[in-house]
Amino acid sequence: MTQPFDLVVYGATGFTGRLVVEYLLQRYPASSGGPRWAMGGRSAAKLATVRDEVGAPADTPLVVADASDPASLRALMAQTRLVLTTVGPYQLYGSELVAACAAAGVDYVDLCGEPAWMRQMIDVHEAAAKASGARIVFSCGFDSIPFDLGVFLLQKEFRHRFGHPASRVRGRVRQMKGTFSGGTAASLKATLAAAAANPAVLDLLKNPFSLTPGFTGPRQPPGNKPMLDEALGLWVAPFVMAAINTRNVHRSNFLLQHAYGADFVYDEMLVTGAGDKGEALANAVASDKSLGASDGPKPGEGPSRAEREAGFYDLLFVGQDDAGRSLRVGVRGDRDPGYGSTSKMIAEAAVCLLQQSAAATPGGIWTPAPAMGDRLIDRLQAHAGLRFAVEEA
Repeated sequence: MTQPFDLVVYGATGFTGRLVVEYLLQRYPASSGGPRWAMGGRSAAKLATVRDEVGAPADTPLVVADASDPASLRALMAQTRLVLTTVGPYQLYGSELVAACAAAGVDYVDLCGEPAWMRQMIDVHEAAAKASGARIVFSCGFDSIPFDLGVFLLQKEFRHRFGHPASRVRGRVRQMKGTFSGGTAASLKATLAAAAANPAVLDLLKNPFSLTPGFTGPRQPPGNKPMLDEALGLWVAPFVMAAINTRNVHRSNFLLQHAYGADFVYDEMLVTGAGDKGEALANAVASDKSLGASDGPKPGEGPSRAEREAGFYDLLFVGQDDAGRSLRVGVRGDRDPGYGSTSKMIAEAAVCLLQQSAAATPGGIWTPAPAMGDRLIDRLQAHAGLRFAVEEA
């Protein structure tokens, strides 16, 4: 049976979902011959309101679906090849949707930054996804596409130049302007609540190899304290997204048959600068708890268009081997990371999975790099405002 849609944006009435719809309208209008897409959510009335507010054509398809209703999910599976979901926290609202996609052979992409839930989904649904052919790809936003693909490109270039991968890679956020999403804050709160209620969740959160079942690599840097980075000569501070990004990078290495090496060591930190000023700023960053505060961003809230367009990020990846050889890769994005860039990244990941990865990527639960790799890098550079480049020191 041929589904009427290639992809459904589930959560199209939310803040990030609306941004995804706006991007699809601009990049893949119905007249473009591109993917056939629809807006999805629980309320037909709200979907129609958002459709009109964003200036979508009146005949833009609307799919009513409720992830808590099994019959509704079965109907959704019959209508689309892929579900793009922005409805988080995923540990609260995503489990049934992943299960339905894995069983039905429907592809899935999300913005998840919840490693304990992701591991639960891997344990429960990966066999079904492999059997059905469903490609389940977590973390297709700022967490973790730029980091996952940055390491992927660095290791590819390192092997090309030196004949082997870098055993040590440092991910460093050189600059970033923008706010973290309300969804990220809600996911953090939900994760902390789950960890408080279940010690097994806390164990997963502490384990850098929580997404690599059956494999544990070498001891990893803790990344939880300010320090002077000897490779850069600059002070660095803990980076709030490192807890998910590092685990996704290790899962990518695992899925790539340890192309980065079984002894691979990776960490992420935020660069704060040189000297006393850099040290003071690193200490200030380390003590900042605003993301989890009660007055932090809420789901459905976000920056204005002007604020999103004024945002950006600049990431550095430094790879080294045991002989001291080194290589650097930079990754830059042209919008605020949590909203403007994320909405473009997840949309392009969905289209890449549908149009360019059908033969290359079998069913299973994936991270972006092994699922799409160079194909996604090319799409992001062509359409989504990202730049990936080897940097000569």
